[in-house]
Amino acid sequence: MQKFDILIVGAGMVGLTLALAIRKTTSLTVAIADKTPLTPITDEPSIRVSAINMASQQFFEQLEVWSSIKSNRLQPYHHMHVWDKAGYGKLSFSVDEVADVFDNIKVKQLGWIIENSVIREALWHKAQQDNGITFFTQEHITTIGMGDNDVFASFTTQPPITAKLVVGADGANSWVRKQLDMPTTFRDYDHHGIVATVKCELGHQHTAWQVFLPTGPLAFLPLFNENLCSIVWSTSPEDAERLMALSPEEFSKALTSASDGKLGNITLTSETFSYPLAMRMAQRFTQDRAVLVGDAAHTIHPLAGQGVNLGLLDAASLTQVISKQMAETKGMSHAEPTQWSSPSTLQQYARWRKSDAVEMVAAMESIKQIFTPQHPAIQALRGVGMSMLDHIKPVKKIIIKQALGIKSNLPDLAQVGKK
Repeated sequence: MQKFDILIVGAGMVGLTLALAIRKTTSLTVAIADKTPLTPITDEPSIRVSAINMASQQFFEQLEVWSSIKSNRLQPYHHMHVWDKAGYGKLSFSVDEVADVFDNIKVKQLGWIIENSVIREALWHKAQQDNGITFFTQEHITTIGMGDNDVFASFTTQPPITAKLVVGADGANSWVRKQLDMPTTFRDYDHHGIVATVKCELGHQHTAWQVFLPTGPLAFLPLFNENLCSIVWSTSPEDAERLMALSPEEFSKALTSASDGKLGNITLTSETFSYPLAMRMAQRFTQDRAVLVGDAAHTIHPLAGQGVNLGLLDAASLTQVISKQMAETKGMSHAEPTQWSSPSTLQQYARWRKSDAVEMVAAMESIKQIFTPQHPAIQALRGVGMSMLDHIKPVKKIIIKQALGIKSNLPDLAQVGKK
């Protein structure tokens, strides 16, 4: 029976990042269990992308994977343009507006749009180079059992393994969360998200575009080719069904109309995929010697593109809590050697991250409600508010700093400007 310190179930972006962070800051051994293969990177862009902010970029730099991601393909965006289809309200953000936000940091972009497959491949290859990380990719885990001091994980045929801590990093429908019967709060957003890759006649102009339609927001995220964007169209289930039934030509016309022609004629260049959107929040982020990170702990509406960044901060925060506890108990004769994985230690992580997740869920809900179809007078007031905000620079800087991921309680590995 192989023994490890930490078992991470899920080798997505958050799970792999956590493994690398643990290895960077401690000597703990890590097992990663996930049968999902790497997605081959082809000339055609992947459908699923993420908006990576400055805090997440800093985290990747600390783990020495940012250069691998950057050498492949990614797209910085320098501007954000948001407008209201039902009125005349609009908001525009530019990197020039935050040039003086930091004393010693030159902000060159508002963020990066990167394909999930590109990020995952860089993290995977980095993790495979670490002798302290072992991959289990041949079989699914069938059961997880909790002992007094160990976690036992069984596979279909291969021998079981043990660990001092198990981490559920296995997505929104987390098997770990269900296996350990960790309850969640669930709210259906009554939206489906449609994702695809499109070609824009006028190019993306290094800009992230978002229009709020009566049925929900439509975002155009710039890709590494100046004429390509990844779209995320959040709309009602009925409208999503209608859109998914359209021919590529009809879907392209619908996109051009919805975007008011701001990017010129839109042409669909990939398949379209649709999935239901829901808010999930684990009522407990920890239980015994188990902890949840990323989408296993929380999912939010994609309208602000903060889901992955929130999960990466989970990884950085859990790493800091564990490494700090190990440093504090090192050399103490009365200290338990596995105090770093105890429920009391893990609760520090839970308190830290749950407050941030709840705040983000509330913010997404507020934005969604503001743009829900309302009386024309309310729509007019909303437009006035957006237009006024567009001219209040101090407030816009605060909003942009939030989008950049700059907060007061960032974990050390995500501190922008830290060497």
